Amino acid sequence: MKRRRGIIDRFEGDLAVVEFGEVMEDIPRSRLPESIQPGDVLWFYEDGRVERDTEAKQQLSNEIDQLMEELWEE
Repeated sequence: MKRRRGIIDRFEGDLAVVEFGEVMEDIPRSRLPESIQPGDVLWFYEDGRVERDTEAKQQLSNEIDQLMEELWEE
């Protein structure tokens, strides 16, 4: 089954702005898991299911932390 990865960028009212690579899409919050936050990584499946990927979010957070450390070292 095909799936695509999205990252919650921000919320605008009842919509979540989700980043799919270089493309941003507005998705109704009602279609998403409860208690999502900006930065959460989600998998969107063809059948309409949406799953949160907490491991991928942690990995992204670690990568961002590492980049910030590198910037401050220079």
